[in-house]
Amino acid sequence: MSKLWGGRFTKKTDQLVEEYTASIEFDKELAQEDIQGSLAHVTMLGKQGILPAEDVEAIQDGLHRVLQRIKRGEIEFAIADEDIHMNIEKALIDDIGAVGGKLHTGRSRNDQVATDMHLYLRKRVVEFVGLLQKLQEALVGQARENLDTIVPGYTHLQRAQPILFAHHLMAYVSMFGRDIERLQDSYKRINTLPLGAGALAGTTFPIDRHFVAEQLGFERVYENSLDAVSDRDFIVEFLSHASLVMMHLSRLSEELILWSSTEFRFVELDDAFCTGSSIMPQKKNPDVPELVRGKTGRVYGDLIGLLTVLKSLPLAYNKDMQEDKEGMFDTVRTMQGALQLFAPMIATMKVNKQQMRQAVNQDFSNATDIADFLVGKGLPFRQAHEVIGKTVLYCIENNKYLLDLTLDEFKQFSPLFDDRIYQVLQPEQVVNARNVYGGTATIQVEAAIGRAEQQLAQTAGWVEEYLEKSK
Repeated sequence: MSKLWGGRFTKKTDQLVEEYTASIEFDKELAQEDIQGSLAHVTMLGKQGILPAEDVEAIQDGLHRVLQRIKRGEIEFAIADEDIHMNIEKALIDDIGAVGGKLHTGRSRNDQVATDMHLYLRKRVVEFVGLLQKLQEALVGQARENLDTIVPGYTHLQRAQPILFAHHLMAYVSMFGRDIERLQDSYKRINTLPLGAGALAGTTFPIDRHFVAEQLGFERVYENSLDAVSDRDFIVEFLSHASLVMMHLSRLSEELILWSSTEFRFVELDDAFCTGSSIMPQKKNPDVPELVRGKTGRVYGDLIGLLTVLKSLPLAYNKDMQEDKEGMFDTVRTMQGALQLFAPMIATMKVNKQQMRQAVNQDFSNATDIADFLVGKGLPFRQAHEVIGKTVLYCIENNKYLLDLTLDEFKQFSPLFDDRIYQVLQPEQVVNARNVYGGTATIQVEAAIGRAEQQLAQTAGWVEEYLEKSK
């Protein structure tokens, strides 16, 4: 069969050109969305009297049959037919005859492919919000179980101040909460219909774009036909948000890798999420977080790749824009795999509370509280800071920790010390002294968990509502 656009041409397309310019090897992933959009389009053509009812019915029935054949793997997509749109149209014509060629009335592949990608990303975004919610639930669950677990908090990867392990986990709940908010906000821009823009200028047929939008569940349509076919902001935005999600996952991955090492021994990941060594039988490697950390770079690359493709493109459509899909699909698969694994990996993680407590007892992370104690006695903070610095140096030189010092040893650095210093230095006291909104005190972390649980319920409701809308 000749090309569906071949009337103007006198030569066959060079085989290498066909292979180089075809997108069917990757855009076949849009098959369901392509047929979904076509069904709405042909329904509108019938409503507007552009196509007779019998043609509309034949095309609709044919599209449903083509979709079922695709799902059963019965259609072999051909490079000669270039892309998913032409492959489906050819399959439709093969099924119902020449009337199938009427489907393309009043539209172009330019607005068609843009519609497919809007439909595709709209569903993916809702799914990712759901996956992030599951990860938050796992983190909140671990936080609830570790409200009595104290761990060193770090700055510069040096022990800084004791905190609740639950407080540390809730920091990631907050990060992923922002990721959810960004994805939810992006939904309204993804949920905009480009179909009806034609190649770039609209169409001479009396189409009803708002009817198509209603059929497909879009909340609005593009105001400008040039913008409709050339806009890929919604994909860039998705890739940007995905990069932030992966960055947050990568930071958590790094901590899981450190915490599960022999040097830390703070946590143990379940065997189901680790692998071994082909030569060293004792090894238990945290491959999942390591791979997530590594795959973060490819998502960044997908974002930079698309930004680079778009940076010098004139309006409206250019073949360069075919490069918008592979990175999008790659990011979806990469982030999907990471999030599907992370929630159960966190939920099954064992926390070594005793090892964390031992680490807190063998450092100087309670030093700031001694300074605050002296400030409460009237000593200026800068002087108190110097006093405690000298006290810590004395401990280091004498192989002691602050709680090991006698009161006489404390008093050699300041006469303001008294017996209450031993209560001030207790890890539980250090943690609970930070009783400010957002702080690590137990009462504050419990409140944060409560707020997170309420937000999780709201997110679950949003996912359920928007999954229904995007059907």
